Amino acid sequence: MDYEDKIKNTIEAGKVAKQIRDSLKIKVGDKYSNICEKLENKMSELGCEYAFPVNISVNEITAHDTASLKDDRIITEKDLVKVDIGVHKNGFIADGAVTFDMTGEYGHLMDASKEALENAISIVKAGVDTSRIGAEIERTVKKRGLKVIENLTGHGLDQYIIHSDPIIPNYETQKGTILQEGDIIAIEPFVTSGDMEGHVTEMDRCEIFSASSFEPTRNKDARKMMEKIVNERRTMPFAERHYVKKPTDKIAILELIRNGSLIAYPVLKEKSGGMVAQFEHTIIVGKDAAELVF
Repeated sequence: MDYEDKIKNTIEAGKVAKQIRDSLKIKVGDKYSNICEKLENKMSELGCEYAFPVNISVNEITAHDTASLKDDRIITEKDLVKVDIGVHKNGFIADGAVTFDMTGEYGHLMDASKEALENAISIVKAGVDTSRIGAEIERTVKKRGLKVIENLTGHGLDQYIIHSDPIIPNYETQKGTILQEGDIIAIEPFVTSGDMEGHVTEMDRCEIFSASSFEPTRNKDARKMMEKIVNERRTMPFAERHYVKKPTDKIAILELIRNGSLIAYPVLKEKSGGMVAQFEHTIIVGKDAAELVF
């Protein structure tokens, strides 16, 4: 597809994503599984598909969490809930996130993430160094006495690729990337308390995967599963719940992980257990400013 198709499809995905986000309400007692299923089904109803499984990351859980098979988890009154939504149209992606505070105690984290995101977008245009964006995010958060999560970043978006160049840091770096007109990027400041580590670490649990290379296996079910995943998802992530419908499916997935055919994305949590807020927008880099997609 040419550049015009890329922009057209990205904007279409953004319209669907915005419609879903703007209608999203999270209540105490909501099941993770119901939230994910409802949002992903809505994407299909509106003519798009999920670019990655809806992420529901709560409290110190920062990213890569989604409903599991037979998930009985619910939202509680003690939760700070991050919902990360990715929608694609013909592989072109709109990626964005919002945070819901069920406790009423973490507005300061949410306000910092939102302000950092707005300030970062305000300086985006062709020719800007991504290090300057990181510096603006860090400055905004630090002035409130809070911390960014340094080892999570924003990113470029490409056809069927969620994380592509350029990397958009959440803090000032010595050297960045010069943005080009027409770049499509997602900016996502993750914010935690000032006395926390400001880093995430991997947990043992993993719900999200993507196809890597089709490695040889004697397991016929695994070969069929991999063909189905590649045909339906290409390189885009999926959740185990999307493909495991019977016991042999679970065995097939485990074999594909074991032999390196699938990449696993472990759930990430703030290293010191700090509450984390996140807001995210997808934008198109213009000559003189940024165009908000989602």
